Amino acid sequence: MTTSSPNLEDVPTLNLMSEVLRRLKCDSKPDKRLILIGPPGSGKGTQSPIIKDEYCLCHLATGDMLRAAVAAKTPLGIKAKEAMDKGELVSDDLVVGIIDEAVKKPSCQKGFILDGFPRTVVQAQKLDEMLDKQGVKVDKVLNFAIDDAILEERITGRWIHPSSGRTYHTKFAPPKVSGVDDVTGEPLIQRKDDTAAVLKSRLEAFHKQTEPVIDYYSKKSIVANLHAEKPPKEVTSEVEKVLSS
Repeated sequence: MTTSSPNLEDVPTLNLMSEVLRRLKCDSKPDKRLILIGPPGSGKGTQSPIIKDEYCLCHLATGDMLRAAVAAKTPLGIKAKEAMDKGELVSDDLVVGIIDEAVKKPSCQKGFILDGFPRTVVQAQKLDEMLDKQGVKVDKVLNFAIDDAILEERITGRWIHPSSGRTYHTKFAPPKVSGVDDVTGEPLIQRKDDTAAVLKSRLEAFHKQTEPVIDYYSKKSIVANLHAEKPPKEVTSEVEKVLSS
């Protein structure tokens, strides 16, 4: 089942003009194919939309793309659903196939940001093979390098007010009264994933899995190690320097 494109006659003029202007501005930008690697809490989610807008790239998060392919019932999506229903992992070839489909869309014309993939050297090799067939390659791998102890402080200090989604941090943005929401006075909770024990196991898995991937791309001299412990604005300017070189 294919989804039909919207009829351009029905799109408001202002929206059409903004899109035309955006595309004209984007035409002058260099193509970029980027991979973002970093542990939970390293700031990838903050920098990714900034990079996307600045360089007119599409953001490819493999988890979202798999869900979208399953929902759209694409041939690859149907195969992915079969694997998921059996409780199996979706094969590397399927994920690379879904990325292959995505990067051919007009929104990915100037390049892409891949987030959460590749996680293994085999995946990196399959991705390279697929891009090679298109006559392109990964330009830069942004490694959000940060000390585990700093991450622990960032993440384990997070507390949330469940009904509003307001977030606090015991060190960086504490509530007026410890453990209590500023607006309602209701108790704050900590997400299960934000505890030291869970974080430790996630970081161990992350390092074990991704260090070989970083080594793989380092041999191609395309890895840029960012100082992800710095404030977001400083990391943004570091990214700009790396991508303009």
